[in-house]
Amino acid sequence: MKTIAVLYGGKSGEHEVSLISASSIVAHLDKAKYSIVPIGITKKGEWYLQHLPEWAYTPPEQGLMRSLPEVENAERVVAVPGDGLWLETENCLQNLNIDIVFPVLHGTFGEDGTVQGLLETASLPYVGADVLGSAVGMDKEISKRLWLSAGLPVVDYISVNKEDIAEENFQALVRKIETRFGWPCFIKPACSGSSVGTSKVNHPDALKAAILSALRWSERALLEAFVEAREIECAVLGNDKPVAFPPGEVVPSHEFYDYEAKYKDPNGALLLIPAPLSEETKNRIMSLALSAYKYASIKGMARVDFFVEKITGSVFLNEINTIPGFTAISMYPQMCTSGGLQYPDLLDKLIGLGLDQYATRRALEYDFSKV
Repeated sequence: MKTIAVLYGGKSGEHEVSLISASSIVAHLDKAKYSIVPIGITKKGEWYLQHLPEWAYTPPEQGLMRSLPEVENAERVVAVPGDGLWLETENCLQNLNIDIVFPVLHGTFGEDGTVQGLLETASLPYVGADVLGSAVGMDKEISKRLWLSAGLPVVDYISVNKEDIAEENFQALVRKIETRFGWPCFIKPACSGSSVGTSKVNHPDALKAAILSALRWSERALLEAFVEAREIECAVLGNDKPVAFPPGEVVPSHEFYDYEAKYKDPNGALLLIPAPLSEETKNRIMSLALSAYKYASIKGMARVDFFVEKITGSVFLNEINTIPGFTAISMYPQMCTSGGLQYPDLLDKLIGLGLDQYATRRALEYDFSKV
């Protein structure tokens, strides 16, 4: 039996979403195969050993949304460089003997490579993308630059920071938008998730406030051309030989698929899995998803999001998510299930991929004196 530390909570604006995703993962892990060590991270970034509620040991009914309790400040957990995770008690440190860590941390300080770097330093295997892939996937501007360099299609965008909206620069920015793609346009943080801080702007009068809102969550904001499009998502799984699953479609009931629609409103969107697409478009999306995954140096898993323009049928890459939502209504596990990989088997596969990637890294040489 392997001991799995499930990391959840965290400092990001998606803390509450993480509690829901983690509840679904721990409920679906095979208890005959895995001993679960739940580690909650507070909104201040402190790590504490948690106790799972009884229902966490029973897979939820179809469609039932559960959430783990808010993180309790109990016994503290620390990462020891080169020596894993330890429990800090009054009198001593106790090694938790973790075989692998499953980070269920959406957004900043979880999906951006910071936790992955800490786990690398502690010599621990973990599920999902490594430091590089996590950082690239989190940064929407950097991932778009890589995709553009590879000739992959992305929606036109402009990257801005606080200096660009200073009084002496603001009108130049407005003219640049009007020259490049006009109104409306979307404003989003360059490094954030779950559509936090995202706005649709229809007029330059609302531009500065929207950018300031996005800059609350990231040092840079992206201004993107508006595309009248269908929102399509594709699940990718694997390390060096990833596979893509048939895509699904999100049909928002809100103006766009925002945080409210994703996590708070049970009627926020209709999810069509598989998406009603032509065979040609489906295959193109799956092929592009694999290319985007590889060029962003992702391992383990990712959900790749697309726009399919309604009039022309043109396909555009939107973004990539290395720790996608795992709630009862989340697209990633549902797309995998639709493609023939059931939830518990998906978790087994992810754990195996994490262990394989750890073994690959461990086989590398680092001591030049031995060469």
